[in-house]
Amino acid sequence: MTPRIVDIWVYLAATPLLGLTITLAAYLGAYWIYERSGFNPLLNPVALAIIALVAALKATGTQYQTYFDGAQFVHFLLGPATVALAVPLFAQLDRVRRLFVPLAGALIVGSVTAIVSAVAIAWALGVSESSLLSLAPKSVTAPIAMGISEKIGGIPSLTAVLVVATGISGAVMAKYVLDALGIRDYGVRGFALGVASHGIGTARAFQVSEEAGAFAGLGMGLNGVATAILMPLMLVAWRSF
Repeated sequence: MTPRIVDIWVYLAATPLLGLTITLAAYLGAYWIYERSGFNPLLNPVALAIIALVAALKATGTQYQTYFDGAQFVHFLLGPATVALAVPLFAQLDRVRRLFVPLAGALIVGSVTAIVSAVAIAWALGVSESSLLSLAPKSVTAPIAMGISEKIGGIPSLTAVLVVATGISGAVMAKYVLDALGIRDYGVRGFALGVASHGIGTARAFQVSEEAGAFAGLGMGLNGVATAILMPLMLVAWRSF
């Protein structure tokens, strides 16, 4: 590194700004690759940024808490960003009203399927009960998923990892799955992506169209509420069985 860059690095390393700086740099670099690839879903910028950040922290021996002391500002912005999804959704309000019944049905089916399929596969593979409970809310946005996991006896930190993995997987594979199923309507595609892959899927939907993004935000929010209600009921039924 040049002396100037070394001086900047030494300064940042001594302040919480380091976490914020490398997070933004990693994402901008990942998005540049994503853009250059023609927005290929296989090169999801969130996945690339995570890989870059893990490599950087490992190479420099930086503790996660040290990194998060600076990066927590980005974490804080998740709240306002989620609330802001109401703006494009308002533009689709008339259509949402017309589709209320099919959307409600899709929400229940999607929420139950996300829980049951993941838990059933993991149970068949011999996963421990605490890991099963951590896996169950994987399709819900992280703050809600971690809260559900803690209440039902899961491991919130493990749930957070599974939530991110689910979001990235959905954002990468959704296009191919929905195309194979012949689903072309942007509202339907977006809602499915939001229910299955929460915020990361919603971000991907907005890159396709504002309509898809609006319905993805709706799916993400409603699935958080539905899972918080359904998960305890399903857990009681499972344990009584």
